[in-house]
Amino acid sequence: MKSLFKHREIWLGLAIVAVILAVTLRFPRFSEPSNLLTVFNDTSILMMLALGQMAVILTRCIDLSMASNLALTGMIVAMANAAFPFIPVPLLILGCVVVGAALGAFNGLLVWKLNIPAIVVTLGTLTIFRGLVFVISGGAWVNAAQMSPDFIQLQRSVFLGLPVLSWFAIVVAALVYVLMTRTPLGRAFYAIGVNPTAAVYTGIDVGKTKFYAFVLAGAISGLAGYLWISRYVIASVEVASGYELNIIAACVIGGVSIAGGIGTVGGALLGALFLGVVNNALPVIGVSPFWQMAISGAAILLAVVLNARGERSKGRVILRGA
Repeated sequence: MKSLFKHREIWLGLAIVAVILAVTLRFPRFSEPSNLLTVFNDTSILMMLALGQMAVILTRCIDLSMASNLALTGMIVAMANAAFPFIPVPLLILGCVVVGAALGAFNGLLVWKLNIPAIVVTLGTLTIFRGLVFVISGGAWVNAAQMSPDFIQLQRSVFLGLPVLSWFAIVVAALVYVLMTRTPLGRAFYAIGVNPTAAVYTGIDVGKTKFYAFVLAGAISGLAGYLWISRYVIASVEVASGYELNIIAACVIGGVSIAGGIGTVGGALLGALFLGVVNNALPVIGVSPFWQMAISGAAILLAVVLNARGERSKGRVILRGA
């Protein structure tokens, strides 16, 4: 039982339940199944993005451009739908994934071939991708009146009691779980995060593995581009501005180590869900947006402290006092 509670997922699950129960004491309807499903649906995009970021962080890198990738692919698919409404939505979604993966590959190539630190690369591409949104749109917005009904309604449809948006998150989580736990590439992500030098001696190409991590993050960002635009029915330069901080926060709170090599799919999902529950609960109890930001920041700092303590290796005692 004691070893069970060493897992971050257990504590996160209990924290989520505690927040729900605390809010329910004042507003009983908050814990109704329909409302909890709405919270899950609202957090679905963040969950998917956190999984992409987790893959990158496991390799001792970070991707600050995921939100800008989302905005750029979202603008491209919105403009394509407005100009050619006859294009099937599944084909548009596939295009988003391909474009997002290409943008992620651009990041990965710079990190791999030029050996530039990932934080520098993605800080630059964050601005480049966001600037391209303005360039291709001319600063104009694409709104609901310009989008086709099928484009807007797909992720709002309900299947087996859940909106399709939630099913997107479930399918992506299942695929990433299989990738991380059942494939050589997933094991390579962990290996180079734990010890990149030792990974080389086992035959792992560190640079190429990092490249694949960025491609995965980019593909998920591209998919999220369509989902975000079709959900909020607006495409503009400001879409998901600053959202990269939420993505990283979800990973850190979920126990993904910034130092690399440590993290689970379940932890990243619960970290995102924790933020989703908190962000939905605080307005209900009348907490101002400023305090919401402060509480989220405090949660991130606490998670970093817990991660650091958990990763600290215990030295072997060779001398003891009398």
